[in-house]
Amino acid sequence: MSRKTVNIAEKYKLFSEQWSPKIIAQMNDYHFKIAKIQGEFVWHSHPETDEVFMIMKGELNLEFRDGTLKMKEGDLYVVPKGVEHRPVAEEECYILLVEPAGTVNTGDVDSSERTVEEVPWI
Repeated sequence: MSRKTVNIAEKYKLFSEQWSPKIIAQMNDYHFKIAKIQGEFVWHSHPETDEVFMIMKGELNLEFRDGTLKMKEGDLYVVPKGVEHRPVAEEECYILLVEPAGTVNTGDVDSSERTVEEVPWI
């Protein structure tokens, strides 16, 4: 059995592109993904699964059709399955996502310039 920790801060140093999630760990059928984001994402939902957002650095406005959740460093929120949402970050923000392996970042949106079909390990 291999015992190796994942240093999340070090993983963020390995890439610069935004809106391009990277897998850093797997637990059962769940991936832990990190991303750097800035600007607006697309409105979307995940009909089959909840989605965890944790703010590692910066601030994020998690928009819903009926309001906005303002998140800051250290905050964690679980978006329930099927709930339409849109992440928006005025300044660069580092996020950690937890979701089932194979979950497409744009959820139920057929295709977007931000869609990442195959998320790489880093």
